Amino acid sequence: MSSTFGRLFTITTWGESHGPALGVVIEGCPAGLELVEEDIQRDLDRRRVGQSIVTSTRDEKDRVAILSGVFEGVTTGAPISLMTSNADQRSKNYDNLRDVFRPGHADFTYWAKYGHRDHRGGGRSSSRETWGRVAAGAIAKKVLREFGVDVFAFASEIGGIVMETFDRDQIEQNLVRCPDPIAAEKMVEAITRVRKERDSIGGVVEVRATGVPAGLGDPTFDKLDALIGMAMLSIPATKGVEIGGGFDLTRQRGSQSNDAFTVEDGRVRTRSNNAGGTLGGISTGEDIVVRVALKPTSSISQEQDTVDVDFQPRKLVVEGRHDPCVVPRAVPVVEAMLALTLADLLLVNRAARLHPAP
Repeated sequence: MSSTFGRLFTITTWGESHGPALGVVIEGCPAGLELVEEDIQRDLDRRRVGQSIVTSTRDEKDRVAILSGVFEGVTTGAPISLMTSNADQRSKNYDNLRDVFRPGHADFTYWAKYGHRDHRGGGRSSSRETWGRVAAGAIAKKVLREFGVDVFAFASEIGGIVMETFDRDQIEQNLVRCPDPIAAEKMVEAITRVRKERDSIGGVVEVRATGVPAGLGDPTFDKLDALIGMAMLSIPATKGVEIGGGFDLTRQRGSQSNDAFTVEDGRVRTRSNNAGGTLGGISTGEDIVVRVALKPTSSISQEQDTVDVDFQPRKLVVEGRHDPCVVPRAVPVVEAMLALTLADLLLVNRAARLHPAP
C-alpha cells in the first residue's frame, strides 16, 4: 500500500482513523531550518474536525509532537517524525458496516483488492490520513519561504455558489475559507441546510503559489502539471483538477489562450496566465494556479441501497459524525500538497545544472 510521496523531500504517512495514533515521516528536509511544533500546529488547527458548525463534530485536538529530526529548534537533516494521538474515536458507530459497503466510499474497492478492510471509519481511506500531509506541508511551506515562494488556498465554490470577489485577507475570516465574504455567507447557509437534510454537498478549492522560479519540473513524464495532478488526485474526495484556464481553454482559440511574452525588470514574463504557471511541464515563473474539484461527502445519514460481502442487497444508514461538506477542511490539505510538490522540485532542481541560472 503506497503511502510515500516525493523524490528528495519525501513524506510517508501512517495510521488509521480509529487506530491509536496518526503520523508522518519526512525525509530530505535540509538541515538548518528553524522549526518548532507551533509552526506545524497552525495548519493542523485549520484542518482538524470540530472547528465549526460546518464540519464534523468529532473532537480531535490534533496536537503535533516532533519525535525526531529537530534539535534546539533547528532541523538536523535527519528524518523528521511527527505524531498525534487519536482521542475521540467512537468505533461502535461503525459496527453495522462490518460486512456492508458504503455507497460512494472506498469500502468495496479496499475489500476487492486486499480481501480484508478496517470498517471503522474507513481506515487508511479516511480523511484522518491527511493529518500527516498537512503536518509535512507546514514544513514544506517553511522551506519554500526560504526561496521566496508563498502558497495559499481557498474555497472558490461550494454547492454551486461561486465566489465573485477576491480578498485574501477574508479567507481565514469565515467558516468556509472563501475570499468573498458575501459568497461565504451563502455557502455556510447551504452547508447548514444540507446537514439538516442529512445530505452533503461538494465544491472547489483553488490554490495558488507566488514567487515560483522558472524551470521547475521535467519534460515528458515528470512534468510539473503531471506531478501536481497526482498530488491533488491523491487527496480523498478529489474528482477533478484544473491548471490555469483548465477546461475553459477548450472553448477559446489559440489567439485568445496563448500568453504573450514580454520582459519586465530584466526577466521574461507573460501578459496573461492562462497556462497557470506551466509550459511544457516546466514552471514559467508566473503564479501556479490550480483548482481541485471535491465531491459531496460519501457518508450521509439517509437510507441507501447497497450490498454486503455475500453479495446480498441491503439497506444502509451511515451513523457517526461526518462533514456535510469537505471543502472548508480540504483547503489546508490542498495547500499542503502543492507545497510538498514544489518543495521537492526546488530541491531536485538544484542538481539540474552545473552553473546557476542568470
